[in-house]
Amino acid sequence: MSTAAKPKHIGRNISRIRELRGMKQEALAQAIGSNQQAISGIEGSEEVDTKKLIEIAKALGVTVEAIENFSEESVFNYFNTYYDTKDSVINAGNYNCTFNPLDKVVELYERLVQVEKEKVEFIEKLYKGK
Repeated sequence: MSTAAKPKHIGRNISRIRELRGMKQEALAQAIGSNQQAISGIEGSEEVDTKKLIEIAKALGVTVEAIENFSEESVFNYFNTYYDTKDSVINAGNYNCTFNPLDKVVELYERLVQVEKEKVEFIEKLYKGK
């Protein structure tokens, strides 16, 4: 068994970052002005053209270095050690809602009713104009 470092597979890194971002190949292709087949080809390649890599990194919202140095272990380590203070407040039972959720539902309903009223008025104006 060889102890030599396995070469980075840039295409696979792009694929994993894209998946972690919840992005489909079609969306990435559209973001860089390409097509899904081209993205599939890029993700299957060990090497990617620098110019294309910069475009892809920008579309994914990461740096080129993040793509080149991506590893599953670092992602898992990040999530395993990530500490969010708002979660700790919720888990501690000290979470105080600053608004009444029912009021928000009523507010949304009232806005929807108003929009429907405006639609009816608009349609009536169109109908009277004929």
